[in-house]
Amino acid sequence: MSKVRIKQEESLSIKFSHQMEQGDNRQLDLYFFLPKEMGIDSHTLNEEEYYYSAIVGRRSYYSEGLHLPLVQGRFASMNRRTVEEFRLYLNLFAYQFALAIENDVKELNRITEVASFYSQLSEVCDQVTVLLRKFRRNEPSDPKWKSYFANSDNYLSWFCEQQLLKAIAHAPRSSEFTEVQDKVLTLCRNESAYRNANNYNSAQTQLDANRISNKMLLLRRLIQQGVVLKEELKPLGVGLKKFTTGLATGLVMLVVSALIIEAQGVFSGFTIALVVTLAVIYAFREIFKEDVRNAMWRIIQRGRPRWSRILRDTTTQAVVAKQLVWLEFMRSQDLPEKVHEILKHRHSQNKVDSEILHYKIATKVSNSEFQAGYSTIQEQVSFNFVPFARYLERGKAKIYREQDGKVSHESVERRYQVNLILVLRDGKEEPFYERYKITMNRSAIVEITQSVLPDSINPPTKPDGE
Repeated sequence: MSKVRIKQEESLSIKFSHQMEQGDNRQLDLYFFLPKEMGIDSHTLNEEEYYYSAIVGRRSYYSEGLHLPLVQGRFASMNRRTVEEFRLYLNLFAYQFALAIENDVKELNRITEVASFYSQLSEVCDQVTVLLRKFRRNEPSDPKWKSYFANSDNYLSWFCEQQLLKAIAHAPRSSEFTEVQDKVLTLCRNESAYRNANNYNSAQTQLDANRISNKMLLLRRLIQQGVVLKEELKPLGVGLKKFTTGLATGLVMLVVSALIIEAQGVFSGFTIALVVTLAVIYAFREIFKEDVRNAMWRIIQRGRPRWSRILRDTTTQAVVAKQLVWLEFMRSQDLPEKVHEILKHRHSQNKVDSEILHYKIATKVSNSEFQAGYSTIQEQVSFNFVPFARYLERGKAKIYREQDGKVSHESVERRYQVNLILVLRDGKEEPFYERYKITMNRSAIVEITQSVLPDSINPPTKPDGE
């Protein structure tokens, strides 16, 4: 089973997620092969702008069993725990519960087959019912702990109701599954009545969509306290970039000065011709100065990390992990040999010229112990393909058919296939490879499929003792 999971997030975004433990030293490379016909390269897509606007990451503590009430066992010895430990365990469960229901509903909304959709919806509804019941079974009696429980309970009740209503709103219409719809709506009504019975929200807050939404955002931030890691991102190479700018300006001015001296030798005295020549020289200086600087910077920056990130525990401020991040368009000749080998095994019709966008993240997890009860951190990173889609062509072609002497036509969409090769290195272990095909059009990602790799890639490891 792969240590990294890649799946579609929204209509035009994908997300990869993986978990790391104490002391892990992991390097993850993603190579996006963008067909040249898409018109995306270093001239049309600025890597730095794309990183800040379209790549969103989230790092947090993680515990196995997203769909199981972790509080069940961890609250068993509450009397021997501090308020802070109680809050951390509570937040971990509530945060992962919220992520689980959110992910389940996203996957549910991508199901187009009616029977399958309502079958999965019924299952999600049952899971939510069971988890909420088990969660509330562990409600503390101590007032100093009860306020933390009330915040989590209030948010989970509201969020589950919203996610289930969202699923119903986007559900395929069918009169055959009214039972499932009624079951879901009954649960939503019961949760609303439950919040009212516990006076979790005032009448004014409930009636105002803005107020209830903002309150729940605040509760979610409180739940994330101690679970989501604090990130300190720093761009690298700032001084080197300034040096490159100065060097490029100096080289251009050297050429300009030589041309000015040459022009003064050609024209005797201060004439109109000399003025025009100097104006042309300075015009060319302004035109080529940026190009020279950018070309020099790309050569110097090639292969260097662009950002560094420190991940801290929000409670203790201890450093949990350090990361280096790369993002750049790279040349085909700089690809690793095995990546080239994987590409050679593509179907002949898929062997098209591509621009290569390389994303790399190297993580060194601290050897020191995490917060009590935590042993793993999870990283989730989403890539938005909207900046890619804006360059794509709309489908203009038509397919014609003849039937019983009548000719009909159907408009077809233009689709593009982006190859994605993933390389995972854990410490000194052999690299692990995967290849995915991302089929997309201008409005959505159509499908993501995993491809079979050559036999020489990812050879099976022998058991110890062989």
